[in-house]
Amino acid sequence: MPTIKVFNMAGQVTGEVELSEAVFGVTPNTQAIHESVKNHLANVRQGTQSALTRAEVSGGGGKPYRQKGTGRARQGSTRAVQWTHGGVAFAPKPRDYSYTINKKLKRLALKSALSQKAIDNAIVVVDNIDMDSIKTQDFAKFLSAVGVTGKALVVTPEVRETIVKSARNLPGIQTTIATILNVYDVMNAKTFVVDKAALQTIEEVYA
Repeated sequence: MPTIKVFNMAGQVTGEVELSEAVFGVTPNTQAIHESVKNHLANVRQGTQSALTRAEVSGGGGKPYRQKGTGRARQGSTRAVQWTHGGVAFAPKPRDYSYTINKKLKRLALKSALSQKAIDNAIVVVDNIDMDSIKTQDFAKFLSAVGVTGKALVVTPEVRETIVKSARNLPGIQTTIATILNVYDVMNAKTFVVDKAALQTIEEVYA
């Protein structure tokens, strides 16, 4: 596997690290990535959509006009689906869209996503992503110093409040921890920015 540079938060090179072949060196499986992203998006759907059928809409109990002799199309109710204020055909109701996928498939998808980032040279390893205080401006300077432009996923070994709060007001920047990575977040980011300790955790957990 390729050896990539390790930066500090000032953007200076402090060393090198070799990426794990087992996690960052697999042949990307686009079908697995697709299935995992589809699963993630289904699982985060609220599913609260709701509309009324013709049986549930108020009114419309009487026939609007006689069956024959008017020259108009026959109608039995003013709440049929073709009428204004009528019900909805096949009206959607609240439902749970979530479903599970095979663990093996999910793991393959994540390895494929991480390997694709390695192929694209879109991985930035940082010695220690941490800050003494919550300051969005300083965090933006850090991202600029390590060459991040556009969307980025910043991964730390554990939740670091100063990082989470400093990053949350920056558009396109998302933070997460190494043990709960998901394929959607990895693929949605242009750059994968990872703390060196978090990288080690990723390689241990997902290898």
